[in-house]
Amino acid sequence: MEIKGKIVDVVKKEIYNGLIKIENGRIIDIIKIDEEQNRYIIPGFIDSHVHIESSMLIPTRFAGLSVKNGTVGVVCDPHEIANVLGEQGVIFMVENSKKSPLKFFFGVPSCVPATSFETSGAVMDSNVVGKLLARDDLFFLAEMMNYPGVIFEDPDVMAKLDAAKKINKPIDGHAPGLRGEELKKYIQAGITTDHEAYTLEEAEEKIKLGMKILIREGSAAKNFDALHPLIAKYPEMVMFCTDDSHPDDLVKGHINRIVKKAIEQGHDLFNVLSAASLNPKLHYNLNVGLLQPGDSADFIIVEDLKGFEILETYINGLLVYSQKHGINFKVNQESPVNKFEAKQINQEDLKIKRKGQKIRVIKAMDKQLITGEEIVEPRVAGEYIVPDTKRDILKIVVVNRYTPNAKPAIGFISGFGLKRGAIAATIAHDSHNIIAIGCSDTEITDAINKLVEIKGGIVANNGMGEMRYIKLNFAGLMADIDGEKLAGEYAELKKFVKDLGTDLNSPLMTMSFMALPVIPKLKMTDKGLFDSEKFKKVDLFV
Repeated sequence: MEIKGKIVDVVKKEIYNGLIKIENGRIIDIIKIDEEQNRYIIPGFIDSHVHIESSMLIPTRFAGLSVKNGTVGVVCDPHEIANVLGEQGVIFMVENSKKSPLKFFFGVPSCVPATSFETSGAVMDSNVVGKLLARDDLFFLAEMMNYPGVIFEDPDVMAKLDAAKKINKPIDGHAPGLRGEELKKYIQAGITTDHEAYTLEEAEEKIKLGMKILIREGSAAKNFDALHPLIAKYPEMVMFCTDDSHPDDLVKGHINRIVKKAIEQGHDLFNVLSAASLNPKLHYNLNVGLLQPGDSADFIIVEDLKGFEILETYINGLLVYSQKHGINFKVNQESPVNKFEAKQINQEDLKIKRKGQKIRVIKAMDKQLITGEEIVEPRVAGEYIVPDTKRDILKIVVVNRYTPNAKPAIGFISGFGLKRGAIAATIAHDSHNIIAIGCSDTEITDAINKLVEIKGGIVANNGMGEMRYIKLNFAGLMADIDGEKLAGEYAELKKFVKDLGTDLNSPLMTMSFMALPVIPKLKMTDKGLFDSEKFKKVDLFV
């Protein structure tokens, strides 16, 4: 097979008219030609850190949306399904991914559960992690979120790090806001990347200590605007990632959107394309081609180097997507895997008696995973504390999904702006218990009970008798349906939620991180309020 175009060589940093010769999925030669070409051939894009589960699609379905956007490889942490199903969940993701042409590079989750302050569906200790790291189809130790465990040298944490270092597999980091001597110790433990930096100063400090920064632009967390100057200043130390992208965003674009945004900011083309292909390829030692003789034939054809409109995507020499004909591969249906033991609740389970004058309230922030803390006088009805929609103080509930009849953990949250109704989901990082936010106990109870009925998914009700939901029968996180179809259903559900009064860019995604105790500051787990800066449980009442 031969393909002509303007070759964009990211390794040699040159552009020329050329002809690519391909045999058995590999590039056997690239020849410069005099004939002027009107389309560009560039290395396919690589997402350097993504949780496939956040797309709500199993890997084979995720692949369809990704190749359409010019992605040929993804570096994945199956942390979400591992918290539900443990080793079984990791293996499911790996085996399912092999049924699609997209190149998946899964790591071994390092923090299952993320902390001992929440209930997960599984525990993966250093023995399990070491066993999985020995597999040839698992490529790195995924994000070490337990940075206090690294700093204070927790034996099990250090054993996981040692297991990766012994076989020379990279170790990903996760250390939002970590600076100074503690950061130095974290990096010295062998941790090489971070995707949680949210200020330029923090990112530069990490880079100067040898850590590579993954510039993230996902559905909820968007750090490109703050961090993009790194592309020019440290071009060999940055990569692009989405981390968590919901299907309605993924259908609009993937790494190609970040590439386009970087070019619009005036960044050098080769620096940008290096962050999107060369740098992750080299850092993770990925079997992904870079348009060099001998490489696997993984590349994309674009109309120009400004809009990056994807005309064709090739993986191992196969045309897997074309603008004319769409996705060029088929997948078979999978059998669901899940773990769900929660039972239905009643309104009495959600009542909170007043035990003090003031309460702690989680402060959610748009486009951020971090939260704040507010101390307020609550609204009281009789002897109970109740939501106050006028002040945007809503009730947040987390229910352990792995134990029948577990008592709900209850708190309050601001920043969501709902005026009526409730939203609930079994997507609640990282243990994926049931999480719900709403304006009344009745509305929250109805939403939670619908989740129990369908055994996982996303639910919203408008407080007026109308309820919408998406069933996710793979660990309560994913579905095996066409990506475009799911994206449409999710967009409709998101609009339904927006009509309840929220101004958040991605309210359902934001809610899913309100149970994540490893990101500052105040979060709600199934065991109660948790202050991640103090790394301990705190009481609702002050």
